[in-house]
Amino acid sequence: MIYGNKEGVRDSLLAKLETLYDWEWDPELFVPSEMLALLAECSCSINREISVYLSRSGSVLDVSIGDTSTVGLRDIHLRRNTQRLSCVRCIHTHPGGDARLSDVDLSSLRAMRFDAMAALGVRDGKPTDIQAAFLSADEASGVKLTKLYPADRIPQRAWMDEIRLADASVRPRGAVGETGEQAERAYLIGLDDERSLEELASLAESAGAVVVGRMLQKKTRPDRATFIGSGKADELSLACQAAEADLAIFDDELSGIQLRNLEEILGGVRVLDRTALILDIFAQRAESHEGRLQVELAQMAYQLPRLTGHGVAMSRLGGGIGTRGPGESRLEMDRRRIRKRMHDLRTEIDALESQRALRRSKRKRNEVPVAALVGYTNAGKTTLLNTLCGAQAKAEDKLFATLDPLVRGMALPGGGQCLVADTVGFVSKLPHALVDAFRSTLEETLQADVLLIVSDGSSPEMLHQHDVVLGVLEELGAGDKPRIEIVNKVDRLQGGPELPGAFSISALYGEGIDALKLEIERRLGAETAGLPSWCRMTRALSSRSSMSRPPWRRQGMRPTACT
Repeated sequence: MIYGNKEGVRDSLLAKLETLYDWEWDPELFVPSEMLALLAECSCSINREISVYLSRSGSVLDVSIGDTSTVGLRDIHLRRNTQRLSCVRCIHTHPGGDARLSDVDLSSLRAMRFDAMAALGVRDGKPTDIQAAFLSADEASGVKLTKLYPADRIPQRAWMDEIRLADASVRPRGAVGETGEQAERAYLIGLDDERSLEELASLAESAGAVVVGRMLQKKTRPDRATFIGSGKADELSLACQAAEADLAIFDDELSGIQLRNLEEILGGVRVLDRTALILDIFAQRAESHEGRLQVELAQMAYQLPRLTGHGVAMSRLGGGIGTRGPGESRLEMDRRRIRKRMHDLRTEIDALESQRALRRSKRKRNEVPVAALVGYTNAGKTTLLNTLCGAQAKAEDKLFATLDPLVRGMALPGGGQCLVADTVGFVSKLPHALVDAFRSTLEETLQADVLLIVSDGSSPEMLHQHDVVLGVLEELGAGDKPRIEIVNKVDRLQGGPELPGAFSISALYGEGIDALKLEIERRLGAETAGLPSWCRMTRALSSRSSMSRPPWRRQGMRPTACT
């Protein structure tokens, strides 16, 4: 049977290609010259690529037809142990006469572990040159590439020896010397925004992926079916194959239909969007019980509208013996389970929010002022918290290193104290599901007396990031809160953008911290910020102890025995 794109191909030509399955030849020959002549004749007559799979025993296993520049390769192997080669070699034609192997060809060789990959140049119905490649552990690329040979002068025996050498020495990628989990290889795709794609690369690296390629589509509006258009999606499929990518990450949120269509086009490459990537990072960073609940709720809210299924697995019951009666589709069951789990999560988060509200009311009653650190992710908020409060919270130079909110006490220059709250960082295109799930945590900014807006002075995109932060604050209803603008990382400044009226500091080295503390004290107000710390601590302890004592102790009475 002939596979692939047979549309418009004459039956006589298909019958001629089917005769290849009856061929037998010396197993020590790499490929018979008569076969190359037949492939050249057929390929030139339809101006399409043709591929054949040859076994080590000297027989044809598969014949496929592609288009002018590509041909689909089916996964066929004749070995039981995946550590070995597939025992299949692939020979395919290149209409136009250029026999050089492409990056996609070499990627297919590595991915499918062929015995060999060979490209045959064809022109005017005749073969021109041929080039072959073999897997090799001795090469940096993992592939040994031969020079171009005339089609009638193939070193048949030498190439068969190369197959035996490859089978004896090659191991699968990552199988030897691994000490941990293999990093996933990510290909990034965006629409006409290089700046956002650069940030997506940082997010992917923060999630533990290795960026192996990028594609920017010059398109103002996303395509409804494939986001980047069908032609660009086919180009992306080849690019992912050439780069041996494990996943393709898109810089915007994808619909369920777009996800399904892209996964079909890209084959075995997983498809993620920016929202799913950020949710994955949050899932890695969440350490507290509440943080894990909030991330799970956000993931469920993201998955619910994307439960699009098709085929038998998602069909409704009914329509045959053994299927009649009440029932529901698997898709509906999944949606019902997710909705129930979301309801349970919201109930539990609401209970935790009540506890947080109680703590906030106690702070307000005890007149403890609060300053909240807000800003773009990786702007240095946690490092600033450590410097202001003498804390030892974990701070790393990567996106979303801190997820769970932290509250620490800070001594003010006038002898008073205040609390400093570190909140989760913001990012461009912050998922709405994440904002809704973390709204209770982000409400720390609503209850704060002053906001400390931290900007990364070393970033060339500081002003854009600052605008994103202000936009999120407006969405949360905290846009009119008193705030102090802070430009951090001045030790890395190289004449970048400036933020008028902002305090320039280096949280890492302590530069400008004293002036910042004076400004915090001034903005919190002399009456509140100047309250002695021992007075506030006494008031807080007395309030806590009075609430924990039984009523008869609060009133100075003794218990009486009952008779």
